[in-house]
Amino acid sequence: MFNGLLFFPITPYGNDGAVDLTELAAHIGRGVDAGAGGVFAACGTGEFSALEPDEYADLVRVAAETVAGRVPLFAGAGGPVRTARRFTDLAAAAGADGVLLLPPYLSEATGPGLEAYVRAATSPDLPAIVYNRANARFDERSAVAVATLPQVIGFKDGAGDLDLMSRIVRAVRDAGTSGTFDFFNGMPTAEVTQRAYRAIGVPLYSSAAFAFAPRVALAYYHALERDDQRLIAELDRAFYHPLVRLRQRGGPGYAVSLIKAGAELAGFPSGGVRPPLTEVPAEHREELARILAAGLAAVPERQDALR
Repeated sequence: MFNGLLFFPITPYGNDGAVDLTELAAHIGRGVDAGAGGVFAACGTGEFSALEPDEYADLVRVAAETVAGRVPLFAGAGGPVRTARRFTDLAAAAGADGVLLLPPYLSEATGPGLEAYVRAATSPDLPAIVYNRANARFDERSAVAVATLPQVIGFKDGAGDLDLMSRIVRAVRDAGTSGTFDFFNGMPTAEVTQRAYRAIGVPLYSSAAFAFAPRVALAYYHALERDDQRLIAELDRAFYHPLVRLRQRGGPGYAVSLIKAGAELAGFPSGGVRPPLTEVPAEHREELARILAAGLAAVPERQDALR
């Protein structure tokens, strides 16, 4: 289903704090036109947990109208199990091609509990990708159990345990899932770990950087495809590693704040973040501007010719 770099758009807000659907459409349109291989709206980067159901429904509808079938469109769903199923149904009604199932709210669960959550939160009629992170940690057995559900078409890892993930990939493949089953690297700033994930059979990854620096993100993606180690090292040095260091200084949840600040530095309104996320202070914005400039400077002038 997916071919290329995966785009996780922000959710822009207007001056009144409401979702800015006009800017959302422009933001998603720019990403698809730039070459995104898939759009994941209202997910982690899109502040899913801060959205009301009506906002979410409008957001996914506008995303579907903007994408217009050019690439797959998935939307986030998650939280308490009945709430997650409600969002799944809203996504289907709004025109999404599937959902990315985010972790349940707060409570931790064992494998059988997570299996039951996936069954109840998704729809047999809508493809779903299961997100392994936070309090939704799957082992080999539970990963195989959910991967063999007919609606589950993918497994995204945000836990970063490569040992376990390599065993999950092998176990799911050996279980003989029906049709095409995809694995995704969903770590924050996934580019810095993608070579390791590719080595264990996880070829796809979500790029938060694409939301504010698509030229940099695409240059990195095509460098990976060509195994251009020189360009990978230069983009790591100039952009990705400094970005990770800056993100770590802000603590949990700061990645989304930085992405929205990056969008503003690129010349597009974001409206900031909703609590409990925090805004980026002036000194971090200045540093982010330097990182963005360095990343753009490292992109080859004839990038399109290198694909």
